[in-house]
Amino acid sequence: MPRYNSIQAIQAALRAGDTTCRALVEHYIFQTEQNRPLNAFVEVWADEALERADALDRKFRENPASAGRLFGAVISIKDNICYAGHEVTASAKILEGFHSLYSATAVERLLAEDAILIGRTNCDQFGMGSTNENSVYGPVHNALDPERIPGGSSGGAAVSVQIDSCIAALGSDTGGSVRQPAGFCGIWGFKPTYGRISRHGLLAYGSSFDQIGVLANNPTDIALLLGIMEGPDDYDSTAPAIPVNHATSKAVSRIAYFPQTVENESIDAGVQTVTKQYIDGLKAAGHQVEPVAFDLLDYIIPAYYVLTTAEASSNLSRYDGLRYGYRNPNARNLEETYVLSRSEGFSEEVKRRILLGTFVLSSGYYDAYYTKAQQARRLIRDRIREIFRDHDFILLPVAPTVAGRFGEQSEDPVAMYLSDIYTVLANLAGIPAISIPAGTHPENGMPVGVQLMADSWNEEALLGFVGVQPNPSSVF
Repeated sequence: MPRYNSIQAIQAALRAGDTTCRALVEHYIFQTEQNRPLNAFVEVWADEALERADALDRKFRENPASAGRLFGAVISIKDNICYAGHEVTASAKILEGFHSLYSATAVERLLAEDAILIGRTNCDQFGMGSTNENSVYGPVHNALDPERIPGGSSGGAAVSVQIDSCIAALGSDTGGSVRQPAGFCGIWGFKPTYGRISRHGLLAYGSSFDQIGVLANNPTDIALLLGIMEGPDDYDSTAPAIPVNHATSKAVSRIAYFPQTVENESIDAGVQTVTKQYIDGLKAAGHQVEPVAFDLLDYIIPAYYVLTTAEASSNLSRYDGLRYGYRNPNARNLEETYVLSRSEGFSEEVKRRILLGTFVLSSGYYDAYYTKAQQARRLIRDRIREIFRDHDFILLPVAPTVAGRFGEQSEDPVAMYLSDIYTVLANLAGIPAISIPAGTHPENGMPVGVQLMADSWNEEALLGFVGVQPNPSSVF
């Protein structure tokens, strides 16, 4: 079977009789089996996907006009997104054996449009990590070089698209967890405005940062999935009734970039080269790309990790070993049940962030850390709004480096946190951002991504821009 690189191509083949939903699912199942050593999937719902494919094929034969907008689209979902009757663990032992009683709103909306869900993908526990080494199921490997990480925390989701085991994947993005693995794997990754897609059914990490995002082969598929999943939800008060209009962008856009993110000596030279080439390509296409001062870059990582760990400390307190999930069998009393179950159920990285969050929320330190971080967040938001008054987009690299080798960051948490320096900005400000495959590293051939950010609720301009513009990297 040929590799279909878009939902549109799949649906054209289905209408022409060149393939069927069953044949598509069989192909994707075969791809997952062939690439099992990469460990992208925690669980593949093969029988269920085939049954749904057969039902959709019958539906199409009986009435072709009844096909939903996602007819033939086979999609994976990250292991922190709920699907009724299916296990969801956030790749952590603490949720071992837990089956969701309901589906995430985003999942329900995909299924209503005839999508087929093929399985749940591996991730860093509770979305906490940038390498996908922090999983109870073991690390995920980058298909382009299995000795390298795929990025995280949605590493399994990125690899599932990378290896052609699905046409698109749902991930979650708290600080870049969709965009960074997309950049490392050479695909597209998108995080919408905070609240654009309901968080109902997404296991919480940092509630004021979390967003469901999309990984795909092209921005057109991303726009389609966003248009289906977005919108108000009675179960999520942060999802407002603001419609998405996927309009085309201006003929000439004004794009800002921060010089210290492109020309800093600490950034890999190959990443610099590809990013500058991408900027040159945009200029050659007639767009205005100009440096803009941003003096708050040093505050981004500290503010982000203070706030997200504080929220994680609160959100993860619900996992106590009593009501569901893992419980230590040798605990002799209530206190031991709590202590042993949580100590054994969470990874070292998750425990590190819970403890850090508990510390910054504790008496005597709340104002010194949490309040200051909130103030920094407000300053960052205000400065970003100022920039968008004069510019349509902000351009940044996805990461300071390409995908590294296993162990390079996992043994140095600070280095791992600093790798998020260019992605967490969009989460702090609550704005949409998309990771674009910009080229390959001139020395090691690994993918290099750049990201474009737009002002809040301006997904239509952002997706229109990347969708209608030829990839600037093609001119090099």
